[in-house]
Amino acid sequence: MGVLRFYRWQNSRLSFFCFSNKVELYHLKYSQRAQAISPFFAMAFGEKAARLEAQGKHVIKLNIGEPDFGAPPDVLLAMQELAVNAPLPYTSALGLPELRAAIAGFYQTTHQIELDPRRIVVTAGASAALLLLSAAFVDEGDNVIMADPSYPCNKQFIKSFGGNVQLVPTQAESRFQLNVALLEKHWQAGTRGLMLATPSNPTGTAIGADELAAMCQFARSKGAWRIVDEIYLNLHHGEAGSQPMSVLSFDDEALVINSFSKYFGMTGWRLGWCVVPERAVDVMERLAQNYYICPSTLAQKAALQCFTPSSIAVCESRRATLIVRKKLILAGLQKCGLHVPVHPDGAFYVYIDVSNTGLSAMTFCERVLQEVHVALTPGNDFGEYQGDRYVRLSFASAESELEEGLQRLAIFMDRLSS
Repeated sequence: MGVLRFYRWQNSRLSFFCFSNKVELYHLKYSQRAQAISPFFAMAFGEKAARLEAQGKHVIKLNIGEPDFGAPPDVLLAMQELAVNAPLPYTSALGLPELRAAIAGFYQTTHQIELDPRRIVVTAGASAALLLLSAAFVDEGDNVIMADPSYPCNKQFIKSFGGNVQLVPTQAESRFQLNVALLEKHWQAGTRGLMLATPSNPTGTAIGADELAAMCQFARSKGAWRIVDEIYLNLHHGEAGSQPMSVLSFDDEALVINSFSKYFGMTGWRLGWCVVPERAVDVMERLAQNYYICPSTLAQKAALQCFTPSSIAVCESRRATLIVRKKLILAGLQKCGLHVPVHPDGAFYVYIDVSNTGLSAMTFCERVLQEVHVALTPGNDFGEYQGDRYVRLSFASAESELEEGLQRLAIFMDRLSS
């Protein structure tokens, strides 16, 4: 039996009590949801990298999808002025009207899509957008189809609201994306929703416009909703001046998620948005009011400066820089014998097949981190089908870091082969 101890702390106003058992606190029972949730390996390897850095090691961190650019200068200046001089009360749960209008204008100028600003819901990061959409559309037992591999947190939101996540295995031949043939093969009687990401995390691959339209039409014909993650849409790798096509160009009732984190480089600002049909706006408002009141007022007001011509020019120049970095990474990986079966056409990720090393993805990442101090993310984060065969590398870091990382990977591969 454990020894039960009683502790008491008291200040001038309150007393606090804590019971501690040396063996186990039996009265704390976690929910099945909490016990079932998987770790996020990208963050876990980040913590391991931080421990190495605390020991004085220089770790090349290619595990996290975080652009090194930061917010555009106009946004930073606005934030500084607002933090000192402006009142920052709660906003509408749906976001500042002027920010919703600015986002609608962005769709008009960038994608030639005319949107009523009322349909845009500003959220506390893209994760909050998915939270609201999951709460609004997922019921207990609903089947939701996603690609394997895909961003791991998406399935956790669906499961939290009682949904059943059906991961459909994809191959390099389909660029690790779903298509109509796969939907027809795997669709079930209880399927109520389809979640897509284009471009995708972890592969950086996009779905062609015709295939995306066909999948949305198929799901719509089955009475299913479509959530499309377009967080990386404007980080495409096309020619300057070309623009990828938003799903809203041909499916006006798709539920679209986007974010200020990637294209605008504002990861820690926790600001995103979603686009929903007009009839869903009131439901989204009630959910947002109850889940988080409203997005950050400071972040929202500063984000208005994202849409100035100068800020867009900055973001476009950074997108061009990412394309240069992609070429650097692909060439370097090929040189050191690491295979990338599908080259990305958006975002800042490459999905590396490490099966030729004889190591599992987890072992590969562990050894690379410990032996040459490069942090990567195992594919186990992103899927169950062959996840242990792939490793994700993010080329969102500075070019000097990428070059050093490639040199270290080459050393590791040389050691491995010898």
